[in-house]
Amino acid sequence: MNSTPSTTDRAGAIAAGAGTPDAYRTLSRDALALLDGESDWLANLANLAALVYERMDGLNWAGFYLLRGGELVLGPFQGRPACVRIAVGKGVCGTAVAARASQRVADVHAFPGHIACDPRSRSELVVPITVDAVVMAVLDLDSDRLERFDAADQAGVEALVAAFTPLVDWVRACRS
Repeated sequence: MNSTPSTTDRAGAIAAGAGTPDAYRTLSRDALALLDGESDWLANLANLAALVYERMDGLNWAGFYLLRGGELVLGPFQGRPACVRIAVGKGVCGTAVAARASQRVADVHAFPGHIACDPRSRSELVVPITVDAVVMAVLDLDSDRLERFDAADQAGVEALVAAFTPLVDWVRACRS
């Protein structure tokens, strides 16, 4: 029996190819509500990772890497255990920092120098987090589906990052 594809696999989840601006505005609104009145960077990043993991369908990992001492260090996340340290310029996360630009990779196995923390991952979206033109961290999203992330997802996640960045104490988060 064929049915019309849903935009979500679970209530409120943003499905692949269904990341509308309205869905991402709702995600950003909910993220800001989570951070409202809370100043602890660790609690805020943990809640943000959990919210994104819950709301974006098809993720097998969602979390943060913090730039500390010139390398990316694992921060709060949801998913399987991950690589603890990533050099700037290495893998998708390190490339996002070096390029100071989001990296949307349809097939991570075709990405030169991809770091396979979880061999199930097939596609990835990494958005750098900058404060006063300085990269402080990245938001890393992995999926076990090829081509999980499209241009709408990238724009939506970039808008989400722009919305919550001013509400996190990145200086404290990124201390070595």
